[in-house]
Amino acid sequence: MIIGIPKEIKTNENRVAVTPAGVMDFVKSQHKVYVQSSAGFGSGFSDEMYMEAGAEILPSIEEIYDIAEMIIKVKEPIESEYNLIKENQLVFTYFHFASYEPLTNAMIKSNAICLAYETVEKADRSLPLLVPMSEVAGRMAVQEGAKFLEKPEGGRGILLGGVPGVPPAKVLILGAGVVGTQAAKMAAGLGASVTLLDISLPRLRYLADVLPANVTTMYSSEFNIRRLIKNHDLIVGAVLIPGAKAPNLITREMLKDMRAGTVLVDVAVDQGGCIETCKPTTHEDPIFIIDEVVHYCVANMPGAVPYTSTIALTNATMPYALQLANKGWEQACKDNVELAKGLNIVNGKVVYEGVASAFDLPYTPLNEILS
Repeated sequence: MIIGIPKEIKTNENRVAVTPAGVMDFVKSQHKVYVQSSAGFGSGFSDEMYMEAGAEILPSIEEIYDIAEMIIKVKEPIESEYNLIKENQLVFTYFHFASYEPLTNAMIKSNAICLAYETVEKADRSLPLLVPMSEVAGRMAVQEGAKFLEKPEGGRGILLGGVPGVPPAKVLILGAGVVGTQAAKMAAGLGASVTLLDISLPRLRYLADVLPANVTTMYSSEFNIRRLIKNHDLIVGAVLIPGAKAPNLITREMLKDMRAGTVLVDVAVDQGGCIETCKPTTHEDPIFIIDEVVHYCVANMPGAVPYTSTIALTNATMPYALQLANKGWEQACKDNVELAKGLNIVNGKVVYEGVASAFDLPYTPLNEILS
């Protein structure tokens, strides 16, 4: 198969979809790999490293899309890429369709095969290609939240871990999945007083046993959220419904109950956000303030630590990418139900129910495509 790795062009996105080590694995399996010039620079990988691994370097993104049968990316295609994507071309990347209708419509129009990292799903309901970036984002949520709690950044001027004689900051985390758990570990490690909410009692029981004593678990309800936001300094939104829009757990009118300088970090912003007032921001301009509450809603948080993120992502995606390259997308998805769940749009048909529901689009069951 001919594989294309374009340079990411979303604002301040420094990751690359495949490391030189991943390229070497493709080449060993007799695949041809083309990498756009400077695609790996932001993650610390030179063109020479890719050439040594067996890739060929092409100067432009247009050439990459034109030659490749499978495009492997990190972030969803942006508007300037829509017309580069060809009919029957396999695009393997994060899409987050349910949060952005123009992208969904463009990919339907392209007649491409859109296989989304974020909906590849194991039998235990875990999301193996979302996990590594969720781990990064969960830890970064606390790191960035601590920074924006500083007074010059608009925050309350409180040190996350406090000091002897001064109590630490209070951190509220909505959702106890991968993001929430990593955020809790990070915040607890820095000495904060952490409250972790979720609707799964088995998950809360497990985390109550394994997390430090400065983490309190609590059942997630509107009553509890409304009560807790009044005295917490940093609130992390970490709610995910695979392939669908995140629910709004904090509404606009609830901001009035928060103290001035409270910081909100909505990690779910890729899927529409779980805080009503959140909208995607960038690393260049990461925050905005509403009712004296600081909102941090960067949609590609792991892009700020590209060396770590790129390696972690490639470790997770390569086993699946090799299956797609070795067998072709259709056979690979027939053989591996985990990969099949990653299919969102196939030749103009929406085959993932959460995406169809988000925009009231016709839904085609996947078994009709793979039969």
